[in-house]
Amino acid sequence: MNSIFRYLKFVKPYRWQIIGTIIIGIIKFAIPLIIPMLIKYVVDDILGNHTLSDHDKIQKLVLIMGVMVVVFIVLRPPIEYFRQYFAQWTSSKILYDIRDTLYSHIQKLSFKYYANTRAGEIISRVINDVEQTKTFVISGLMNFWLDVATIIIAIVIMFSMNVSLTIVSILLFPLYAISVRYFFGNLRKFTRMRSQALAEVQSYLHERVQGMSVIKSFAIEEYEQTQFDKQNKNFLEKALQHTSWNAKSFSAVNTITDIAPLLVIGYSAYLVIQHNLSLGSMIAFFAYIDKLYDPLRRMVNSSTTITQSFASMDRVFEFMDEKYDIVDLPDAIECTHVEGDIAFENISFAYGEKEEMVLKDLALNVKKGETIALVGMSGGGKSTIVSLIPRFYDVTKGRIVLDGVDIRQFKVQTLRDKIGVVFQDNILFSESVRENILLGKPGASDEEVFQAAKAANAHDFILNLSDGYNTKVGERGVKLSGGQKQRIAIARVFLKNPPILILDEATSALDLESEHLIQGALEELAKERTTFIVAHRLSTITHANRIVLIEHGQIVEVGTHEELMAMQGNYYKLFQIQQLEKKEKTEANS
Repeated sequence: MNSIFRYLKFVKPYRWQIIGTIIIGIIKFAIPLIIPMLIKYVVDDILGNHTLSDHDKIQKLVLIMGVMVVVFIVLRPPIEYFRQYFAQWTSSKILYDIRDTLYSHIQKLSFKYYANTRAGEIISRVINDVEQTKTFVISGLMNFWLDVATIIIAIVIMFSMNVSLTIVSILLFPLYAISVRYFFGNLRKFTRMRSQALAEVQSYLHERVQGMSVIKSFAIEEYEQTQFDKQNKNFLEKALQHTSWNAKSFSAVNTITDIAPLLVIGYSAYLVIQHNLSLGSMIAFFAYIDKLYDPLRRMVNSSTTITQSFASMDRVFEFMDEKYDIVDLPDAIECTHVEGDIAFENISFAYGEKEEMVLKDLALNVKKGETIALVGMSGGGKSTIVSLIPRFYDVTKGRIVLDGVDIRQFKVQTLRDKIGVVFQDNILFSESVRENILLGKPGASDEEVFQAAKAANAHDFILNLSDGYNTKVGERGVKLSGGQKQRIAIARVFLKNPPILILDEATSALDLESEHLIQGALEELAKERTTFIVAHRLSTITHANRIVLIEHGQIVEVGTHEELMAMQGNYYKLFQIQQLEKKEKTEANS
């Protein structure tokens, strides 16, 4: 029930539209309730009235049918149109608001959450589950009350015609209510299990479609088919459990709604034989029984989808309740002007409470405008260090200070606005090259975009693309080479022009020619900015003000290239090994 109350908060802004839709709907459903009374009038007061001549009967028939034509052809169509339009408009607006809230929520979730959650699962909740809740708005909040109103109006009319026959008509209502409560109360559990299984299939499929190149390159299509069959079979089992219980529900409830008319037929026929009920009233009663039990059958039919919407609500709000790892403090301040002095004060970090420390009591002071290169073997903690500066994660112990202020005192968005990051594996969206560069500074002019691309040595190759800057790059930039993607990512940072730079293996995807093209540009960009470079190729960071060698989450050596080479420690050994490897490759290619 908690999910329903929370959902109603999204409904509340549209309460008057819903009330208006219900009122229009009541009029729409009330109009057909005239027909049984019309039948009674035609049978008893026209056809069965022996005091009228045939001519008078025809006149009365033509008059009453003329009135019905006006009601059903002139009045009813626009009423039906506006009921359908406002119902769909309102439900679509509510779903828009929910998805808008969820997308805002998605952007606030931390890297840690995305590291542990599959993208397909998130997409399923935002798209499928939210869409399923639409049934609650249309069937639960609108059609339900229309059906209730129809039932009440029909019962009132039936009572006015014959009290005892009406009581017989509604005799099975309590049994109907008990059946609905029992069967559809349990159906919610099976519906949620089915939704979760479907989300798992979608997540699996999403991952495999993205990784199809791996499947094909390893020729493991048959193995993957087997793995998918397991996921698909799990969904099938949950779907069949849901179907079985759903079928039982319909079987029990529809049996009750089918028995009730039989009771009415027998008792009304008895009353006609006893001359306590006219033939026209009996026929009208049959028609009203249909009007009475049709809404009940609709309620049963919609109960399945409403139950699905309840289960989807649970999943939507379960996702919405995911906690944020990175949050602004109540008294957080704007990060407005940045000088660029950064201090790591005895920081330690672990990705999880029960996981081993990745960084251990690390201390480092960085002055404004310095270029700091972080080097070392893979897994040493280099990328982890730079991911703490924009607060992709928060330190477990110690603190990071920017211009004398703990970075946790700043509002996260304003802090990140002052930092430019180029990752090792940069993501490009499927839009155009221009739109991808504009992510660095939305709203920038074309000239600014061109200058940023030129600075990253990307302008020339962009012009050679099929549509230049308007070329669509495909999902994750699949139409571009690794070096081209990297240069567009670097162009984004040039456009952003931040006071702090983080280059996490920024040139790793480039060939030697491309690397040479942008190395000078990166050095120019780093001037008078605090810059952190995570690099594997040591030859690219010899210009750094200081080189920091990281091993097992700790700093083991610090100094300029010349100083570290003179020490002949671990940095010296790494550099010598790479130079030897480079020499061997050169000789092999010559």
